[in-house]
Amino acid sequence: MSALYRLLGYLRDFWLLALAAPLFMLVEVAMDLLQPRLVQRIIDDGIAKNDMHLVLATGVIMITTTLLAAAGGGACGYFAVRAGYRFGAKLRGDIFRRIQSFTFGNLDRLETGALITRLTSDANQMQDMVTMLLRGMVRMPLLLIGSITMAMITSPRLGWLFLVLVPVLMVSLIWIIRQTFPRYRQVQTQLDELNTVMQENLAGVRVVKAFVREEHERTRFAKANASLAERMISAIRAGASTQPIMMLTLSVGIVAALWIGGHHVRDGDMGVGEVVAFINYLMQAIMALMMFSNMIVQVSRAQASAQRVVALLDTEPTRAASGSTRMAECNGRIVFENVSFSYAEGGGDPVLKSISFTAEPGETVALLGTTGAGKSSLVQLIPRFYDPTAGRVTLDGIDVRDIHEEDLRRHIGIALQESVLFRDTIRANIAMGRTDAPMDDVVDAARRAQADDFITHKPEGYDTVVGQRGSTLSGGQKQRVAIARALLPQFPVLILDDSTSAVDVRTEAAIQAALNAPDRPRQTRIIVAQRISAVIAADKILVIEDGCLVAQGTHATLLVNNEIYRDIYESQIDNGALSHAGE
Repeated sequence: MSALYRLLGYLRDFWLLALAAPLFMLVEVAMDLLQPRLVQRIIDDGIAKNDMHLVLATGVIMITTTLLAAAGGGACGYFAVRAGYRFGAKLRGDIFRRIQSFTFGNLDRLETGALITRLTSDANQMQDMVTMLLRGMVRMPLLLIGSITMAMITSPRLGWLFLVLVPVLMVSLIWIIRQTFPRYRQVQTQLDELNTVMQENLAGVRVVKAFVREEHERTRFAKANASLAERMISAIRAGASTQPIMMLTLSVGIVAALWIGGHHVRDGDMGVGEVVAFINYLMQAIMALMMFSNMIVQVSRAQASAQRVVALLDTEPTRAASGSTRMAECNGRIVFENVSFSYAEGGGDPVLKSISFTAEPGETVALLGTTGAGKSSLVQLIPRFYDPTAGRVTLDGIDVRDIHEEDLRRHIGIALQESVLFRDTIRANIAMGRTDAPMDDVVDAARRAQADDFITHKPEGYDTVVGQRGSTLSGGQKQRVAIARALLPQFPVLILDDSTSAVDVRTEAAIQAALNAPDRPRQTRIIVAQRISAVIAADKILVIEDGCLVAQGTHATLLVNNEIYRDIYESQIDNGALSHAGE
């Protein structure tokens, strides 16, 4: 239960609310415990003695205590809900911040569906449990202990029934706990699987429809859904046995109390009101145990969720913490010194092998090579999305691992291979790296990225809201918006990771011309491309093959000295890929 106790520590921030709820519950419990004695008084002292004044006076007291109980219960519920939901909001906030701190290495291993489950279902289970505990952790034990105590005081001759009934119920509850906890852990695990299937289906819906795989996806979802239902039914069935056991015990207790009490009433040594009061206390005690059983089921679910949440919160980033060196200014000199890199922890097959090169300030360095050669992996080491497994990457002579992460990334503009936009206006997407940018600068960045024309033709122009992940734009349009986003801040370093793959050669040439315009600020540019047309004018071209740097130089020197580069060039001439390179 250590994970559960740890997360309950979040309540310290809301201790006033957490304290107020059980205090008001004390009022409700105290009033509830008075009711059976008042009923006994009405029956034995009022009705039996034909004292209607006593009956009416006691009735008024019962109504008053009922109103007080309702007020106390209502106030308890109000504060419990506020504390529970604030607890849930803080927990979700910490989970989200933890996920945001993860490196690409963490996210490569953690499934999106599992992360969503932690943030939603698991956090909600904890939130519901806190709300329930704040309402029940006082009511249940006090009502149980108070009912037993009051029953013993009211009728000592019937009190021994509790000595028989309570142990039976406690044994049943222990059995239920042992049955429900592992089942609810399996439920949450299966919910991960269901969320993963759903997330993959939504993200890849176009592929699914293109290859007519709807039936396959329906089958895959149905399988995960059926498995979740089976595990949920198994868990609920184990917990559902609580109520029949409780009700059976209650019925046996009532029958025994009536049988034994009836004999005492007949013999004249016990009043009817005493028997009725005892039965009411018996019912209150059993109801308190039923409440406890429901709490146990909820705690079992919450404990399973708490373990998963704590495991996520304790997951450390797969690289060292952010460096402490501050970098206010940056010239943009990038050096790779014998850099090797592997995605696998502790080594594994290297994706990059002993890469060394220098990009001087203001230079344009292009990376060219076949698919899977390691080009994108290389550029992701510069903003420190990953750390090298050997060697080092420096920016202005400082190892990027030593630079404060925010400072490092404030000097690097990047358009990734996958153009991800957010459900917001086009203007907000472009201004993501410089939110205070004036409209003129946003439009200028869009024009250089050849995006202004299609944006201004939309009814709402730059205020057009794009769909989730930019789904309302074409691939080429998304890429141009992403390039504009990278250009707007005018950082000293600009990385374009195959960011023009979805645009035609003519548009690509126009973007290159805009990047090289005389009025553009001096930048060190790292360009990853598949087409020679995107790199032909670069100051330095690096040819990457199977993770190795096999050649570097200008277009002219590589054309003469490197067979791999020459083969790529000639193949693209043959298929017309360079037809607009000079336009």
